[in-house]
Amino acid sequence: MLKHKIFALSLGFGGLIFATQHAYGQQTNQCGPRDGVLAVLAEQYGESRRGIGIAGNNAVMELFASGETGTWTVTVTLTNGMTCLLASGQNFEALADALPAPGQGA
Repeated sequence: MLKHKIFALSLGFGGLIFATQHAYGQQTNQCGPRDGVLAVLAEQYGESRRGIGIAGNNAVMELFASGETGTWTVTVTLTNGMTCLLASGQNFEALADALPAPGQGA
């Protein structure tokens, strides 16, 4: 009886793992030529660049946001010119916090 329960439990966990991997495999590629990605962000979401930085391997990380709709998107542009969407969301709020005094920490 115990062997049957363990076997059934292992089949259940195996099915769960398979379903999870299958779901990840269904995700679409979130990359494209930079000009096309920026056009979509501007035209469909009203987003413009709000921040920029250099990431690993000389990739360029950018934050785009819309002050009107509150949507935001984080992209990374690779050295081959492809731009990929990393994250997006809603309720963007620009902050201008004062920097802490030297030695005070963040």
